[in-house]
Amino acid sequence: MTAPSIAATTLYRPVGLKELEIIHKSGMRAFPPRLYWQPIFYPVTSREYAVRIAEDWNTKDEASDYMGFVLEFALPQDYLAQFPVQMVGGRQAQELWIPAERLEEFNAQIIGKITVRDVFAGARAPVRTDALTLLPLGWV
Repeated sequence: MTAPSIAATTLYRPVGLKELEIIHKSGMRAFPPRLYWQPIFYPVTSREYAVRIAEDWNTKDEASDYMGFVLEFALPQDYLAQFPVQMVGGRQAQELWIPAERLEEFNAQIIGKITVRDVFAGARAPVRTDALTLLPLGWV
């Protein structure tokens, strides 16, 4: 007998190299706690929007090590229903706003692993990435 399937929603998160390193150390299963000046965690609802942020913002940002990674992950639809979708721009610019103090609970709801879907490197990017995993060389 097979287990019942859970209705899941796929979300995306653009991150820089340092945040990816912390996520990688979790076994690709959890996002790190927010910094003191970050009251919310904001996953986005479309890959296109995540790509735009990773490519246009992270690759030009020293704090991101001039690299942008688009991460993909899924959570149960019934859990996510408590967080209204926030429109922050056009139709593609939609986010969920997860209060920082609830991030541990959010992480516990992630189904499977967080995966890297896209990588963008600015001219000053410090590392190269593996063609298959999209993770920095030496992490695999």
